[in-house]
Amino acid sequence: MRHKIRIFSLLLVLLLLLAGCGEDSPAGIPDTSSGENFVPYKAPPMAESAFHPEAAQGNEEAQIDISAVSEGYVAVCGKSDRRMKFQVLFGDLTYNYDLSSDGTPSIFPLQCGDGHYIFRIAKNISESKYAMIYTVECDVTLADEFQPFLRPSDYSNYSAQSECVKKATELAGTCSNALEVVSAIYDFVCGNVKYDYEKAETVSSGYLPDVDETLRTKKGICFDYASLAAAMLRSQGIPTKIIFGYVEPDSVYHAWNMFYTKESGWVTVKFEVKGKIWTRVDMTFAAGGVPAEFVGDGSNYTDLFSY
Repeated sequence: MRHKIRIFSLLLVLLLLLAGCGEDSPAGIPDTSSGENFVPYKAPPMAESAFHPEAAQGNEEAQIDISAVSEGYVAVCGKSDRRMKFQVLFGDLTYNYDLSSDGTPSIFPLQCGDGHYIFRIAKNISESKYAMIYTVECDVTLADEFQPFLRPSDYSNYSAQSECVKKATELAGTCSNALEVVSAIYDFVCGNVKYDYEKAETVSSGYLPDVDETLRTKKGICFDYASLAAAMLRSQGIPTKIIFGYVEPDSVYHAWNMFYTKESGWVTVKFEVKGKIWTRVDMTFAAGGVPAEFVGDGSNYTDLFSY
């Protein structure tokens, strides 16, 4: 993670004063897993992402694979004895990423949609200065607008073998539609993962979540909640964004999710979902028992970056 997670007064007070998800939590969608007319939800084949070395272009230090941009991602690989960065430019927007310098491939989403992209890899030359070592430009036309938010990336890294994917598949098996899958995963995450205050105070810049570790330890910071939720929902074919931005009234830098379903309904008694639009869900706050009304219409949230 490229920033220090700040422990903020509002969240601290709310989390300490309010109970976590449990018996007093808003009830989810009623269980429809039994009965003669029950038809289980059928997830589409899991969308994947990969670095294709045979298609990559670059030099000895930097490789950029744009062979799958229509599927919503770019894959990159760097190898150097210096720190490395990857930069994505789209019009006036710039996304900067830390890039492993040991040759490990990275996947990053094309969250800006269709259009002209510039991809750059740079290496550190002194203190905070970086020099560009390879650049590629291309025009992107996505297969559909949801592609960047259906696949694994560095910000939500999972595979068909991941324990969180297996758990998501198990939960989805008790559901009859995508909205019920969201409800089941929402209830599971906020009911099993607790906020890790110690980690929030000590996490270093460049931190990236391990979704199965979050599942195993049952604790994490806001980025962990959002990454785990994204992995579980995406693996079941539900487009899910990881959003970074600020939450008022204290301008807290925070991470949360937005998801998309065709169905309308309720994820919880007080959390209404309208079909065919992106719906905001903050599992960090939900896990601490913060009422869904705090999210409200989202007017107190300012989206800065999506992944």
